[in-house]
Amino acid sequence: MRIREADISEAERIRSMVDETIRKIYPRYYPAGAVDFFLQHHNLQNISEDIKSRRVFVCVDEAAGVVGTVTVKDNAINRLFVLPGRQRKGYGGKLLDFAEKMISERYSEVVIDASFAAKKLYLTRGYKDKSFEIITTDNGDYLCYDTMIRELDG
Repeated sequence: MRIREADISEAERIRSMVDETIRKIYPRYYPAGAVDFFLQHHNLQNISEDIKSRRVFVCVDEAAGVVGTVTVKDNAINRLFVLPGRQRKGYGGKLLDFAEKMISERYSEVVIDASFAAKKLYLTRGYKDKSFEIITTDNGDYLCYDTMIRELDG
């Protein structure tokens, strides 16, 4: 397993992986309007722009190929996704380790918007709640999430 910077040629593959994860996992935690919001937010254009800005990294398993992704912007971790069939195998933790190390080189704290699906992972890693956010989606459903913060050792 290794983590490397994503190439623009991988944008569609990353979008597909994010889409698959959202469609399979998020309906267990969120109403349809929130799931649609996530899908629209993590679209090909946004992913491509982040790749061009050198913010996107992929986790590659030698046998399975790309199994996860993370986006790092300043001191924020965004778009951390692992394929559903590869979850609970340590890939998410490795992506977090990578992103936190990268951020620690320039910042003393890391910020992440935690979906309900991932919040337990962040809590076990020492993240603390900073704020609770609510977005009203196009169909009137609510998307709720926590902004979390963790102090870094540097």
